[in-house]
Amino acid sequence: MSFGFVAFHYPAAEHFEEFVGTCHQVAEALRQQPGFLSVGVWVTPDGEAVVTTGAFESEETFRATADVAREMGATPDGLSDLEVRPREVHFLVSH
Repeated sequence: MSFGFVAFHYPAAEHFEEFVGTCHQVAEALRQQPGFLSVGVWVTPDGEAVVTTGAFESEETFRATADVAREMGATPDGLSDLEVRPREVHFLVSH
């Protein structure tokens, strides 16, 4: 059973491009990890949110990969210095 996530991030307008760039850096690091299946960085048409997605072979491989992201300053919860409100993260399992 695959494991994934969808996360909505709300960066401040003045940090929008920096935030998107950081998301792409984290995505590239995730691509190198065992158990990785896919990752995406999206922006809503209104420019209000950055949406990140990821899929992994299992929850265990996701958890291991999440440690790599955490080391880069990306966490699945909380609020970074670039965001204006807490992110919304939804975890998923294939069915």
